[in-house]
Amino acid sequence: MKINDSLEQGEQLSQQKPTYILAIETSCDETSVAIVQDGTAILSNVVSSQIETHKRFGGVVPEVASRQHVENITWIIEQAFEEAKLRPSDLSAIAVTQGPGMVGALLVGLVAAKSLACALELPLIGVHHIAGHIYANQLVHELQYPFVTLVVSGGHTELVYVESEGRFRIIGQTRDDAAGEAYDKVARALKLPYPGGPHIDRLAHEGEEAVPLPRAWLEPDSYDFSFSGLKSAVLAVLNQANMKGQQLAPQAVAKGFQDSVIDVLVEKSIRAVQAYGAKQLLLAGGVAANKGLRQRLAERCAEIGVPLLAPPMSLCTDNAAMIAAAAFLKWRRGQFSALDITADPMLKLEEWSV
Repeated sequence: MKINDSLEQGEQLSQQKPTYILAIETSCDETSVAIVQDGTAILSNVVSSQIETHKRFGGVVPEVASRQHVENITWIIEQAFEEAKLRPSDLSAIAVTQGPGMVGALLVGLVAAKSLACALELPLIGVHHIAGHIYANQLVHELQYPFVTLVVSGGHTELVYVESEGRFRIIGQTRDDAAGEAYDKVARALKLPYPGGPHIDRLAHEGEEAVPLPRAWLEPDSYDFSFSGLKSAVLAVLNQANMKGQQLAPQAVAKGFQDSVIDVLVEKSIRAVQAYGAKQLLLAGGVAANKGLRQRLAERCAEIGVPLLAPPMSLCTDNAAMIAAAAFLKWRRGQFSALDITADPMLKLEEWSV
């Protein structure tokens, strides 16, 4: 529901006094609450990770994640206020991740956000999780439109063209496994701890030689991705070595796998930047913390003379500051959500556009 569709009035409100948005993020296995001023200044960003809890299961268990969100959300909200040195009466709006994500986890954040918005009589802003990852860059960089974003996380691998502020168009996406999922599955095959991404990245940098593995380029003009076949190729190489009684160096397997993933991600991203005339390439999502990916993207962007923007490691993984940054786009336009919004695990990014 749009309470006020006037961009001018939204900007006037922002000019009269600082805009303080409290945001809640509970889409997966991090419980986070942040307070951000005017969409760019982080006053607090409290994150409680559940990695140690889920590590013994080898992945996120939705029911366990939801329960821990319930246990943690109250004290995290209190800590966010303490660190920001603000009172509830100072807030301008409440933002919350509406989707995509695990429905039970999303519901915990939505209930908390609705309760705050109702009690404080403040506007509620439902936010798309991927929009948050993209606009995490706004917390540390000045964005120039149009730009292309490579989104790489546990559940998403997408190329997004952003023509103007908050206007998203998905031009490429994974057809099967996301890059992060492939990393975790290969790590499991190598008997590495969860989450597997950082361990694969570390081993890949230690490896001097790489096990040869295929690249899934798909159709010549496609910006889509596919990592399921690569994952299967890794498993086949490991099984063949076991049957022959051979021992493959995990560093060589990790390097071969990561080189294959990065080659496809980087070259399709660079091709999209050139085809769409983007002024910047943004990197977003949890896998954006991958050092090998950052390094290769930086090298290719330097070759074509286009800046690469990436958030610091602390803003790559799920956090509420990025949700507040994206929510500010809606705040400026007076585009608020009704108190009866529901969790939407399949929320579409393009439909969320401002």
